[in-house]
Amino acid sequence: MEQYRLTAPSVLKCTIGLPASKSISNRALIIYALSGGRNMPQNLSDCDDTEVIIDALRYMPKEINIKAAGTAMRFMTAYLSVMRGTHTITGTERMKHRPIGILVDALRRLGADISYAGEAGYPPLRITGKSLKGGLLEIPGNVSSQYISALLMIGPMLKEGMTLHLMGDVISRPYIDLTLWTMHEFGADAEWTSADTIEVKAKPYTNRDYFIENDWSGASYWYEMMALNDNPDSEIRLTGLMDGSKQGDSVARYIFSLLGVKTTFETKQQGVPQTITIRKNGRCVPRLEYDFVNSPDLAQTFVVTCAAKNIPFRFTGLSTLKIKETDRIEALKIEMRKLGFVLHDVDGCELYWDGERCEPDFSQGIDTYEDHRMALAFAPYACKQEGLIINHPQVVTKSYPRYWDDLQRAGFGIEVRSEE
Repeated sequence: MEQYRLTAPSVLKCTIGLPASKSISNRALIIYALSGGRNMPQNLSDCDDTEVIIDALRYMPKEINIKAAGTAMRFMTAYLSVMRGTHTITGTERMKHRPIGILVDALRRLGADISYAGEAGYPPLRITGKSLKGGLLEIPGNVSSQYISALLMIGPMLKEGMTLHLMGDVISRPYIDLTLWTMHEFGADAEWTSADTIEVKAKPYTNRDYFIENDWSGASYWYEMMALNDNPDSEIRLTGLMDGSKQGDSVARYIFSLLGVKTTFETKQQGVPQTITIRKNGRCVPRLEYDFVNSPDLAQTFVVTCAAKNIPFRFTGLSTLKIKETDRIEALKIEMRKLGFVLHDVDGCELYWDGERCEPDFSQGIDTYEDHRMALAFAPYACKQEGLIINHPQVVTKSYPRYWDDLQRAGFGIEVRSEE
C-alpha cells in the first residue's frame, strides 16, 4: 500500500493552476457529441471521470468500461440510448453496486432499449440506441441530480422534446441549473416552467467553440488550507475561476468567508475566467450550521475544516453521500476518529460535531476508500498535524490528478512510503 506522509509549510504563498471543471467538462462533452462532434471543447478536465468519457466517445467500443466514474455511467447511459448501435456499459466492482434503476426506468418510459447484464437495478447495462419519441416524464426530485442531468441533455434529441416533472423535494438544484446553462451555451431551448417542471424543446444542438472554466470544487481544498494555516501573511492565487459561476460548489467562497477566508477577484468582470486571491481575514463564526443539499461534494471539506478549527457544526442535506464512491457518512465518522473527533449522524442524512473528542491515532493513516474527495479533503489537515499520512493517495486522479504536485509547489513536503 502506498502512503504519503505530509508536512505543511509555515506560510502559504503560491499561484495554483486549478484543474478544469469536471462537472462542466462532462456535460460539454456529451452535448458536443450530441451536436455532431466537430469542435472538441477546450480546457477539458484531465481527470479520470472525463478521460473515460473522451475515450468512450472517441472509440465507441462494444463494451465501454467507465471504471469508477459515476457521472460517466449516468451520462453515457442516456447518451447511448439515443445513438445508433448496441453497447454494454460497465465499471468497477463498486460501480456494479451503485444503483441506476431510476434512470433506466425513466429512459425505458421514453422508449429506450436497455437491459441489465447482471443484477437488476445495477450496472452493467446492455443498451441499443434508437430514436425516442419523448414527451412527459415524471421522476422523484430527491434522486441524484446526475440522473436528471442525463435525461435533460438528451431532451433536444427527442422527437417531441421532453417535459420533465420532478416530484417532491428537488435536491442539488444548482447542478441541474449548471446542466441547463451548458445546454443553452450549445443552443438548446430548455427552461424551468415552474418550481418542479422543466420544458426541453426538440431543437438540435449547435456545434460551437467552447472554453471550460476551472473547478471550484478543486479550489475548495485551497480555501481549506488557508483556513487551517495560522500565518496571517499567507496568500494563495487560484486561476481560471468566474465571479457568478454556475458551478454549485462556487458557494464554497461564501461559506469559507464565515471561517476566516477572504476572496478577491482580479476584476469585477462576470462570465470571464480570471484569477482570485484568498487571504485570511481572522473572523470565524463560533458554530456552523449548513444545508449541503445543493452542494454535497463540499461536505467532507467543511467537516474537516470545522473540526480542525474547533468549530462545532451540524450539516444537513447529506442523503446522497451514502451512494457516492463510498458511504461518505461512515467514512467521515471513522477517519475523523483517527484525528480525535467523534462525529454523529442522524438517519444518514445529517452529520454533526458538538465538540466531543477521543484519543487520536495518527499511526494508521487516513484511509481513502477509493474516494478522491477523502484524500483531497483530509490532506489539508497536515496544516494542523505534521506528518499526517494519507493511504492510497492516487485516488485523486478521479478529479484532481495534479493535486500532490500542486501541494509540493505550495511548499508541502511529501514523503512517499510503502506498507505491505
